[in-house]
Amino acid sequence: MKQIENLLKNKKVIVTGGAGFIGSKLTRQLLDFGANVRVIDNLWRGSLENLKNEDGNFFINIEKNFHLADLTDYSKSLELLRDADFVFHLADIVAGVNYVFNNEVFVFRQNLLINTNTLTACIANKIQNYIYVGTACSYPKHLQMQDGIVALSENQTYPAEPESSYGWSKLMGEYEAELAQKNGLINVGLLRLHNVYGPGSVFDKNRSQVLPALVRKAVNFPKEDFIVWGNGEQYRDFVYVDDVVEALLLVADKGLGKGLIQIGSEKAISIREAAETIVKISGKNINIKFDTNGPQGDRGRIAVCNRAREILGWYPKTSFEEGLCRLYEWVKEKII
Repeated sequence: MKQIENLLKNKKVIVTGGAGFIGSKLTRQLLDFGANVRVIDNLWRGSLENLKNEDGNFFINIEKNFHLADLTDYSKSLELLRDADFVFHLADIVAGVNYVFNNEVFVFRQNLLINTNTLTACIANKIQNYIYVGTACSYPKHLQMQDGIVALSENQTYPAEPESSYGWSKLMGEYEAELAQKNGLINVGLLRLHNVYGPGSVFDKNRSQVLPALVRKAVNFPKEDFIVWGNGEQYRDFVYVDDVVEALLLVADKGLGKGLIQIGSEKAISIREAAETIVKISGKNINIKFDTNGPQGDRGRIAVCNRAREILGWYPKTSFEEGLCRLYEWVKEKII
């Protein structure tokens, strides 16, 4: 990572969504590398708590370098997205499967505005390097509903058919960024992430995704029932947040102009297996209940990370159980 540190030292960097789960950890690493970092976040899902050290003090100058702003406002985007060497664009509207499918118009429209405003402002203000973060939810629905384990490569994106408006909105952000790169308007790095987890993830009842939600239920048990939506047979490719931050940094060094690169563990973990692992970590005598009336989302997909290895030299370092242990301890500390 020394090469990346040398690249980013004293560089001016903006992180949109920098108070979020992934963005805050990226911000901290950038600061450790000596970059001058500004964060833009509307705190819809992010939190200022994410920008604090273990001692409770902010690791970023909040008054000077944190901007509370909504990037659906183009005039605000144009004002704030300037005077930077790199922009890492992580801001979006995302939540658990229940929220996404119950708010599809809102999610789609907000993300379209956030993405196009951010990219357009970067180009208008002559920012050279733009790193966009997409999602595996953008893969075609029919590929994620097949029997067996489906391993997907970047070239299987089209013909496009994401299941959710969230997947569509993030795909449009990718497409617009690719157009900008193709037309020589800006240098673009494109990451497509599978299911990111770890300390700092949102675990509340309304907006949490599957792993932090299950961990919360285990920590709260028996006050909260340990209910899994679906039959547990759906599976995901879970990748630990620190490994994702490393991939983002590597893109700034090696991935600009190289096209779409997906990041995952290449391992299929069923929701049943994840639930059983969380119960094991908890040490509690928990009876897992499956609610087949609840939303399940796609049946599953995992990443083929050949491009990540070949272009970035990246591979995941954190095992699933190790990452879950860290997540469990963090949620437990926050709740108890």
